[in-house]
Amino acid sequence: MSQVMMNRRALLAALGATAALALSETPAMAALRRSKPFFQRIGKPIGLQLYTLGDMPVKDLDGTLAKLAAVGFTDIELPNFYNRTPADLRAAADKAGVRYSSIHMNMPGPFTGGTLSLMSSPQEIADGLNTLGIYQVFMPLCPLPEGFSIPEGKNPQVAIGDALREAGADHWKRTATLLNERAAALKPFGISLGYHNHNMEFAPLPDGTTGWEILMKETDPSLVNFELDLGWTSAAGLDPAVELGKLKGRVKAVHVKDVKATTKTNYVMSQDPTEVGSGRLQWAKILPAAQAAGVQHFYVEQEPPFAMDRLAAVTKSHGFLSRFVA
Repeated sequence: MSQVMMNRRALLAALGATAALALSETPAMAALRRSKPFFQRIGKPIGLQLYTLGDMPVKDLDGTLAKLAAVGFTDIELPNFYNRTPADLRAAADKAGVRYSSIHMNMPGPFTGGTLSLMSSPQEIADGLNTLGIYQVFMPLCPLPEGFSIPEGKNPQVAIGDALREAGADHWKRTATLLNERAAALKPFGISLGYHNHNMEFAPLPDGTTGWEILMKETDPSLVNFELDLGWTSAAGLDPAVELGKLKGRVKAVHVKDVKATTKTNYVMSQDPTEVGSGRLQWAKILPAAQAAGVQHFYVEQEPPFAMDRLAAVTKSHGFLSRFVA
């Protein structure tokens, strides 16, 4: 018998054994598999958006990352560059034994936290992110309408919401075009670009649509992905599990964020925040929906004000998620 025939028979036998094993799983075995904590079952780490810790990383990045590693957070999303070089940021991560897997990058302005912005050259962005080991970028906030300013005495969040509503659908279409253009420029360098939501994207526009609907429709699925912030989605009065279903195949990350039952539906970046598991979000529905939609990274994030020390808050959230069965 030829070696080719023997290899073919061995392969068929192995495939048959694998199929038989799958078919032979008893109800008890299936129940045992499902009884494992969600993150243990799917084999993914519980991540953290570093924004949650406020100025702790600014004052002591090495110490902050070491404390997070001790809690169990090893998958980190950066909110910006913290006015540090990519080499310095990478050295701190390596020292603590954590990795960066994503970063938020704004348009040029005071919130970039460094010299790079989304409008920097693709080569400059790629050089910086390759040093960090990052291949996914999210725009954390849509560009504000041209000429935007906050009237004296007006709540900034309300001013932003009002300006976006007045700018209408065209503003969101321009944002989609910008995302498509920047994503196409970054793709040859191995960098993916996505969009992270708050709740103003879900505000009804004069033409009956929403900014969120326009972004999903007008961005190129082969170029632009999404990071769904579950807490802000809930604050807009929507079911995060339903929204995850609409984004199947396009949602690469989520912000695992909880809000209190007292949070009222709004579109002006307002919520009553709390630790994950202490609020109203239905994690038994949401986490499996995220897995089914193709989410690769789960970043805990919490907005201020905090009811306890920030590190204690994220430790509580991690403890809940590490034990949660879904």
